[in-house]
Amino acid sequence: MKAIMKQTAGPGLVMTEVEKPTELGPRDVLVKIRRASICGTDIHIYKWDEWSQSRIIPPLITGHEMAGEVVEVGSAVTQVKVGDLVAAETHIPCEHCYQCKTGRMHICKNLKILGVDTNGIFAEYAVIPETVLWRFSKEIPLDFASVMEPFGNAIHTASVTNLLGKTVLITGAGPIGLMAIQVAKVAGASTVIVSEVDPLRIQMARENGADVVINPAEKDLVREVYKLLDDGVDVLLEMSGNRKAFEDGLKCVTMGGEVSVLGIFGGKIDINIDALLTMRGLTMYGITGRRMFETWRIADELLRTKKVDLSKVVTHVLPFEQWEKGFESMLNKQCGKVVLNLD
Repeated sequence: MKAIMKQTAGPGLVMTEVEKPTELGPRDVLVKIRRASICGTDIHIYKWDEWSQSRIIPPLITGHEMAGEVVEVGSAVTQVKVGDLVAAETHIPCEHCYQCKTGRMHICKNLKILGVDTNGIFAEYAVIPETVLWRFSKEIPLDFASVMEPFGNAIHTASVTNLLGKTVLITGAGPIGLMAIQVAKVAGASTVIVSEVDPLRIQMARENGADVVINPAEKDLVREVYKLLDDGVDVLLEMSGNRKAFEDGLKCVTMGGEVSVLGIFGGKIDINIDALLTMRGLTMYGITGRRMFETWRIADELLRTKKVDLSKVVTHVLPFEQWEKGFESMLNKQCGKVVLNLD
């Protein structure tokens, strides 16, 4: 079968022929991959940055965002059957640790990540544990089902607090930030302000329903927010992973407000916690992954009922063989979500 791999340590990936998986564990499922979308994590692996060098052990089939069809199941599989259409949760839990046993599998102490710690889904077939498969509703197009995993990040980030009637600032309008705009609107946010510097993403933020978009490279974000809202915003959704954006975002939050942080900063950052957080009585939530499977249920319902329109976020659907074009678009930030079609 065809697969996209990190064959050796170093920048780049290759598409190559590998053996189709033939051996399944008792709880494993063989999935024919029909759609696969490219994630920022895949870009880190492609670039072979410091994080990738510390985590990835080649040779490895990469990728983790997918929609596919079950073609074979292990002897003990009970949750899916041949013919089911499924998406995959990226976080593979041990199911035995304290976190797993108390409803927090997404932060399992012994967590493995699909396409990072195990072979992933940039291939015609993949072996995936039944534990992480989600049977999505038949009304959801495959292109959108393949991005349910990052869509779940947006939902998780935006749903840790009640947004009904709240004013919201989203720092960073990458694909997940764009999805979060729509989620915040569905959740009842009265005003959604977005901070973004990239021209294409500024345009896409408006198309996804942002009430106000501020370019902090051109205008002072804090000053502009307080011009709009005397008390600042009720909630900050940090999606950028940029220290300056995070610091300014915190300054924009009203006293006693709430902060939900999904952005990854890649190391230590220097901010005044006393002045920006503690003395202002803010509540901060660290977000990783999606709640398994509460978030997936919400994602499914929002897509099934068309309350969220991911056609405003998925900008490219390319044949699998054109994966390099997809990665190039991601590297140049000339896209939203890029989906690879394996049918």
